[in-house]
Amino acid sequence: MDRRTFLVSGAFVPGAALAGAALAAPAGETFPVDGHVALNGCRALVEAHLGGILSALKVLARTGDARSGRWDRIRPALSVLADEVTTEAAVWFVRPDGRYQTVDAGLSAATLSDRDYFPGLMAGRVVEGALVVSKSTGHRSIIVSAPVTRGGKVVGALGVSVRTRLVGAFVEASLRFPDDLAFYALDATGRTAIHKDPEKMFVFPSDLGAPSLASAVATMLAGDAGSVDYDFEGRHRTALFVRSPATGWRFVLVRLRA
Repeated sequence: MDRRTFLVSGAFVPGAALAGAALAAPAGETFPVDGHVALNGCRALVEAHLGGILSALKVLARTGDARSGRWDRIRPALSVLADEVTTEAAVWFVRPDGRYQTVDAGLSAATLSDRDYFPGLMAGRVVEGALVVSKSTGHRSIIVSAPVTRGGKVVGALGVSVRTRLVGAFVEASLRFPDDLAFYALDATGRTAIHKDPEKMFVFPSDLGAPSLASAVATMLAGDAGSVDYDFEGRHRTALFVRSPATGWRFVLVRLRA
């Protein structure tokens, strides 16, 4: 299948600048939108949200307050960021040994040094899209973080743990897809990062006992863009997918068929 046209009822999906502005159609009317346009609208919406958080963290990481390593100087700016990011589970500063402090709870008894993303972060690389269960809140979260350097050495990092459930709800509310369309995102390992059903977040679809779904996931993880068909929960589904260069996730738009 080279190209599919999905019927999007009650939603027009524009580019990144207007990705959150859905246009409701009158009752009973549909507006045909190419599936690739709709899919890229979903991707742009999430990338803009996470990318905006990362940009703010990068700016804060370059300030003298962040480079001081002193929590009393770092916390005020992070507190403002926490108020602005409505999807956050925690906003934090972590030190090279893994000890960290959050805006809401202060110094944590836990450590981030055992997180898979931590070595790369302390090596000076940003994190955008790592999936974790937050140690400070228990929420399933997306990690966005930027290292703080002083004199060419990493002295810590600023981060936001973004609640996956709230991001999924944000996408659904912004784009308002009809009942026969579904949207989700898979991380680079094939785990569900975002889904309209919170119970399916952080689940590996390939483990759900549907052979054609497992095959479809393998196809999506092997490619940058394309389409697949599979059967799940008694319905046939057609899916378009595209890889996000920012997060490495595969964004997927699914049409449910009888």
